[in-house]
Amino acid sequence: MIYGVVFLLVGIAGFIPGLTTNYETMQFAGHHSEAMLMGIFQVSILHNIVHLLYGIAGLVLARTGTMARHYLLWGGVVYLLLWLYGLFIGHDSPANFVPFNTADNWLHLGLGVTMVALSFLPRRKHTTELTAASPKY
Repeated sequence: MIYGVVFLLVGIAGFIPGLTTNYETMQFAGHHSEAMLMGIFQVSILHNIVHLLYGIAGLVLARTGTMARHYLLWGGVVYLLLWLYGLFIGHDSPANFVPFNTADNWLHLGLGVTMVALSFLPRRKHTTELTAASPKY
């Protein structure tokens, strides 16, 4: 749920002038957008929409442990793939359609690693059995 809330907030912040510098240069997609979330992360309208969708998915899938694990695992895998994509495409390339910059690439690596790692945390076990020492009514 925490990742969902953060993605949702980041998606909203990307549309707020001041939090996003060079806001007037924001494009729908592509590397020509010079809008920078917090002056660091290159964003576009598409990039912000992706964050909003990831946030909504995180909140919806946080309802059960199994769904949350799948969100963390597969969402993390997607972010690791985005990290690799960002490493191999040129930042000025037409293939950089989301867009990404170096700061985005490192953030994607961190998100991917932490999301995948958290998906493997052991689940809490709920015991419903009464022990022999428990009083029975």
